Amino acid sequence: MTPLRFTLACLLATVALAAAACGGGSDSVPSGAIAVVGGTEISKADLDQLIAQAKKGYESQNQDFPKAGTPEYQSIQTQYVAYLVELEELRQAAEEVGISVSEKDVDAAEEKLIDERFDGKRANYEKALEKQGFTAEQYRENALEVSALSSKIFDEVTKGAKVTDQEILAYYTQNQSQYGTPESRDVRHILIAEKDGDKVDFEASKAKADEIYGQLGGGGDFAALAKASSADPGSKDTGGKLTITRGQTVPEFDKVSFELDKGELSKPVKTEYGYHVIEAVSGVRKAQTTPIDKVKPTIHATLLQEKRNEEMQAWVEDLKEDYEGKVSYAAGYEPPQLPETPTETQ
Repeated sequence: MTPLRFTLACLLATVALAAAACGGGSDSVPSGAIAVVGGTEISKADLDQLIAQAKKGYESQNQDFPKAGTPEYQSIQTQYVAYLVELEELRQAAEEVGISVSEKDVDAAEEKLIDERFDGKRANYEKALEKQGFTAEQYRENALEVSALSSKIFDEVTKGAKVTDQEILAYYTQNQSQYGTPESRDVRHILIAEKDGDKVDFEASKAKADEIYGQLGGGGDFAALAKASSADPGSKDTGGKLTITRGQTVPEFDKVSFELDKGELSKPVKTEYGYHVIEAVSGVRKAQTTPIDKVKPTIHATLLQEKRNEEMQAWVEDLKEDYEGKVSYAAGYEPPQLPETPTETQ
């Protein structure tokens, strides 16, 4: 992981919040602030604290922190300015819909993080935070509060998402290959691939394969001949044994393998790899399809998450539009201007 893995900006990934901070606005930015968001100032002290914590993270990894004025430093500063602006937008949006975060919410977020990332060991959690320049209290007040707030917003915004039985059936039908197994059987084979330089000498390979076929027809030991002569390193030492499914192997091998009766030996079969002598060891196991009732809960969960993500993304887009013209930046803290999309010329 990068030295910034514990930075606060990572927490917004909880709800895939990617609201681009919009420049402009009529509010003047007071001294000591880097931006004004919807009338609320964001102090330079907040930015300095984040950058100081990032610097400690670099130091813990024995890496030099970029010097002020360099493009690398500017990139880090831009990320943190964007984060602070997005965080304020998030808090204001939450307040508008009556969402708040309690100490219990933060406690739960902390316990979940410790359980999932640190095997339930708080000492390991605090040690990791210290290496990144955070105290546990700082992380609670910032990152974990944001995480809890983000989760609450996500739940509120997406609470109306529903999945119908018709949608589940359509998904099941369109993804049938995920819910079944094709025909399969056990075979064993000997691949003869005589070489002429780096290429297969098919004529020589055919002659030797015919010889092997004759030996097997006369009662030769398949496993011994496979170990001695097969050019397939994956099966020669196990007597040439393979378990194959319909369509898994090259077409010529697949066709013959599934046409053989159990115990039947094929004449040499030519493929791009050489010549194969194939014996059917088992009967053909029929294709099976998992009934929709058994996979319905999984499909429902998949489709529901997709719908919730779509609704959240739509909310984020609305938030971006809502804050058009409501964010002002102090000189030197403006987000970089994206290049305009070129238009076609006639």
